[in-house]
Amino acid sequence: QVQLVESGGGLVQAGGSLRLSCAASARTFGSFGMAWFRQAPGKGREFVASISWSGGTLYYADSVKGRFTISRDNAKNAVYLQMNNLKPEDTAVYYCAAGGTYASPLQKGYDSWGQGTQVTVSS
Repeated sequence: QVQLVESGGGLVQAGGSLRLSCAASARTFGSFGMAWFRQAPGKGREFVASISWSGGTLYYADSVKGRFTISRDNAKNAVYLQMNNLKPEDTAVYYCAAGGTYASPLQKGYDSWGQGTQVTVSS
């Protein structure tokens, strides 16, 4: 498994931006598919965005398309989520996940998870 540590969460006003980072421990980081999921209070964990090992395949949830961008830097063992034009409904704990090589949008495609970082968007 891969150890993952998220950072970059915080409180922001609607319309603002945040950049989440996820640092991974594995020397084989460059071979893993990576993803971001989120869980709002009282709701289940949902898919946000994913990226394949090479960065060549990307998927986004419809709710974040055009506003969020996932990227990775295999030399730095890191994956990022740039979030623009944030909305109150984006408020959630955001989790980084690693697994497989593909950019799966399914939770079962990942076997390593971070502890999460809180994002709160005020109206």
